[in-house]
Amino acid sequence: MNRRPTLLAALALTAAAALTLSACGSDDDTPAKDKDTIAGADTGDKKSPSPSETPSDSGSRPKIAFPADAKNVFEGGETGDPTKDAVLADSASGVNSVDEAIFEGSTDTEALGFYNADKALSSAITYVQRYIDANDTWIGETRYFDREVTLKGARKAYVTYCSDESKSYIKNKTTGKVDKSPATSNSYVLYNAALTKNAEGVWQTTDVVSKRGAKECQP
Repeated sequence: MNRRPTLLAALALTAAAALTLSACGSDDDTPAKDKDTIAGADTGDKKSPSPSETPSDSGSRPKIAFPADAKNVFEGGETGDPTKDAVLADSASGVNSVDEAIFEGSTDTEALGFYNADKALSSAITYVQRYIDANDTWIGETRYFDREVTLKGARKAYVTYCSDESKSYIKNKTTGKVDKSPATSNSYVLYNAALTKNAEGVWQTTDVVSKRGAKECQP
């Protein structure tokens, strides 16, 4: 199913990003009850996420924890280039931070503003608030794959990746009802993200566009 409405669907990358990234696209927002997924690196148990589920984790970085019944799995991440690997790790943490905010039911989590900035942050806040207003969360597993990095100078990067939401589902917190609608082509999403390295060395996601039902992401 489509786990949630595409978070950053309305955003547009800069002209430079559009030239750099392939197959950029954007989704139309869908109603709260037709929510779809975006977000994350591998995340596991709420109290003790495994190392493979927190790809970007250093002493000064906020820890991101998921409940036991939800998980984001990121494939790849080791390109052989330390800068690209750092970009992929922080990109994944940016996605995870949005999901964590959904689980916490708060747009004021530490990680959300740590890994996201500018248009990406404002859109993430709006996106999370839609979950909060609907009293929804999600369960299951979302897979992120075909992640590729393009570096533009020392402090700009662009990441493209696909998501497979066919095994993640919307759950209403009030009723406990889980929407397990069958997977469709819309369960697969192509993302193009722009990231900027800040003064603290964090690659923050600053802008994202997405294309739901992208053929290049479908099996």
